[in-house]
Amino acid sequence: MDLWQLTIHEAHELLKGKEISSLELTQAVLQSIGQAEEKIHAFVTITEDLAFKQADRADKQIRNGQMTPLTGIPGVIKDVICTKGIRTTCSSRMLENFIPPYDADVVERLNAYGIVIVGKSNMDEFAMGSSTENSAFFPTYNPWDLTCVPGGSSGGSAAAVAAGETIYALGSDTGGSIRQPAGFCNIVGLKPTYGRVSRYGLVAFASSFDQIGPLTKDVTDSALVMNAIAGYDPRDSTSLPYPVPDYTRALIGDLHGLRLGVPREYFIPGMHPEVEQAIRCAVGKLEQLGAKVDWDVSLPSTPYALPAYYIIAPSEASANLARYDGVKYGFSYQDTSNMWEAMGKTKQFGFGPEVKRRIMLGTYALSAGYYDAYYLKAQKVRTLIREEFSQALGRFDALLTPTSPSPPFKLGEKVADPLQMYLSDVCTLPINIAGIPAISVPAGFSDGLPIGLQIIGKPFAEEVLLHIAFAYEQATEWHKRRPPI
Repeated sequence: MDLWQLTIHEAHELLKGKEISSLELTQAVLQSIGQAEEKIHAFVTITEDLAFKQADRADKQIRNGQMTPLTGIPGVIKDVICTKGIRTTCSSRMLENFIPPYDADVVERLNAYGIVIVGKSNMDEFAMGSSTENSAFFPTYNPWDLTCVPGGSSGGSAAAVAAGETIYALGSDTGGSIRQPAGFCNIVGLKPTYGRVSRYGLVAFASSFDQIGPLTKDVTDSALVMNAIAGYDPRDSTSLPYPVPDYTRALIGDLHGLRLGVPREYFIPGMHPEVEQAIRCAVGKLEQLGAKVDWDVSLPSTPYALPAYYIIAPSEASANLARYDGVKYGFSYQDTSNMWEAMGKTKQFGFGPEVKRRIMLGTYALSAGYYDAYYLKAQKVRTLIREEFSQALGRFDALLTPTSPSPPFKLGEKVADPLQMYLSDVCTLPINIAGIPAISVPAGFSDGLPIGLQIIGKPFAEEVLLHIAFAYEQATEWHKRRPPI
């Protein structure tokens, strides 16, 4: 096996046994990037010099017996997460040359584990999109079919993991932006409970939804990354001081005693028939592994999640993105002598079409005369959705749904129809509204394109999701398939 194909835990064992060095592993990953990147376009920035420096440091730590499960293993950081001294663009012209003076909390934690950063991944601008076509620089391509999208907004991270351009990656998830690209690229994507992983250093899109999580080649790797990044951070007012378990202890294959529910509202009209078939087969496999499954589960407010999300999230975005005025940092339009015109032109030329669309939607929803009719009503729907999940998860250990209603779609297919693009997140965004955890795992293929199974859990019960996902993964072969790239 080529070194770039290794998982975290496989690479760790080889490093621990002195069979390979971090420098060798890093060189192999960078060579893979050199071969695949021309076709995939997963990276905004490749940090080769930093990677070799960190790999050399990691090899010294390993020789001195100072080794963690992530020491010396190359990873990728989504370009919405601040990295000290490394350009962080959010795939936007607005921050094209922005170099943060500090690291995000998750980067600090990973650095303490001795990781190697090989680059910053491409994404939809300011994490607004479902296809990574909204990047201001270039789209990213799906390694399984270069005519298809990799999902979004963490499409660069997902494509890099699937194509072997990194061993693992970090993404951010506001309405499905980790799970949907994971499903589209046949990898594992975990969105933790809101408050489980610090948002300090995560450039804000919608602050009450955003959450950082791992994209990995298998479930074991997801548990290892979560062990590193989860935990309380006093710099994040939404971070919660709950104890963090060792997630690897949840990786057992027996599901006897677990109760799983399948909400009927997630099998929507128009769903691709092979997606529905794959999910039903996956649920059947979980039953064979000992779980008790109930298909008669209802979350009646689910149809209202999409409109509620696309009122609340753009409203928060319109407030968060107001800071990009051309004065403090980032792009600044200078060809004018009028301050107000300069601020207007900065936003006009610094933001892309999708970002402008969401700012306008949010500003409208928050404006006088419409706040009660739209924003306040959407928040009431949010409360209903949370309560329904709470009631359902009081009866079950987890809920099972598709990750996306369709396999990956063609590049350009939905660009001209924003509503159709928004609908691609219909299975994932209710989880962000409720603030609960969910994981996507490979569950099949349709004409060579991946299908994901989404497992939804109780707040701070990531270990239950990893338990179920691991048992399913070990009983199937889907995660072992590699894209033709």
